[in-house]
This record gives sequence, structure tokens and C-alpha cells, in this order.
Amino acid sequence: MRLAELSRRSGVSTATIKYYLREGLLPPGRQVAATSAEYDEEHLRRLRLVRAMIQVGKVPVATVREVLAHADDDSLGRTIRLGAALWALPQVPEPDQDDEYVQTARLEVTKLLDQLGWENAKQLTTLSPAYRSLVVAVAAFRRLGYDWGAELLVPYAELVHRIAVLDLDAMEQYASEAERVEFAVLGAILNEPVLQALHRMAQEEESARRYGFA
Repeated sequence: MRLAELSRRSGVSTATIKYYLREGLLPPGRQVAATSAEYDEEHLRRLRLVRAMIQVGKVPVATVREVLAHADDDSLGRTIRLGAALWALPQVPEPDQDDEYVQTARLEVTKLLDQLGWENAKQLTTLSPAYRSLVVAVAAFRRLGYDWGAELLVPYAELVHRIAVLDLDAMEQYASEAERVEFAVLGAILNEPVLQALHRMAQEEESARRYGFA
């Protein structure tokens, strides 16, 4: 398809598509003349992913480029490839290592991983933004006087692990490694708000069931 058709099918203006091409967010099309190129379904799929990341996920263009570079890197194994792509997404800042609540939270998260038997997750604690986010959240709870630690987190972690199994089962349905990583990245951007919304709706449902609407 030519640029005009790619624009029509994607709903993205030709000017924006050209910008994405210049920024390396889309691979170049197949040159058919000095000033024109042809694009295929892979370009359309990638364009839709880019738009979701930028418009829905509010991910900066430079970060999108980094994520896609990891997704396309055939030299990486699946776990590293997936992790590198997800870690390139915007994350919480590094917490203050001298904060006593952060130090206690780290101990609680380590205890949690031990109780769950998540040895692979323990190996990634110095790198994983997800580990850092969990430490920051647990520290915030404890700073406010809530004894939020490993014992309370275990059942939540077990439920979330079931979600992770569903995620990877769905991801493995795609043929190429790039598609799998793209699906995981899109899931991180779009599925997490869905899970958050379902969580809040479930709380509303359970609250009404227990206490009524009075």
C-alpha cells in the first residue's frame, strides 16, 4: 500500500507517519520510485502500536524508539528481550536508600519473594523497575502507619501470578518474537489500566455486597 492508504487505514495523518519514519519508529517502506515507497501489514501493525504507546500510554517518542529497538533485537533471548522492552517504559525514580522505611520495605519485599519461591525475581532486584515500584509502595504504606509487609502481600502476589500466566499464554499465540514483545508492551500500557479498573469495580461490588448502599 502507498502512504496515503496507510494513512487512511490507520487514521494517522501522512505528516505524522513521515515524522515516525524519520524518528525510526517505523521501518522504511520498499522504494518503488525516487519519491515513493510501499508499505505492508507489518507497517500498519507497528503504526497502531506506536500510536497506542504515544496517545494512550503517554510514552515519549524517544522511549518508544528504545522499547521498539529492544522488541526488534533478535540477538536477545525472550526473557531479556521482554524485560528490556518493559524496563524502557517510564518508571518510578530510585527511592532514597537512607530512608528507614525504604530499608524496611526492601526487607519485606525480599521476605515476600522468599515465601513465594520467586528465585528468578530475586536475581533481578537490582535491575527491575517493578521491584523498585513495589519497594516504594510498601515504604509509603509503612510511612503512613500501615503494617503492609510480606504476610499481607503473599495472597495478592499469588493472584497476580495467575494473571502473569494468562498474559504469557496469550503472548505465545503470536508467531514472531517481535509480535510477542509488542503484545507484552501493549499489555503493560493498556491491560494494566483494565486490571486497575476491574480491581476498583470488584471493590465496589464486594463493598455493596457486604455493607449495602446505605
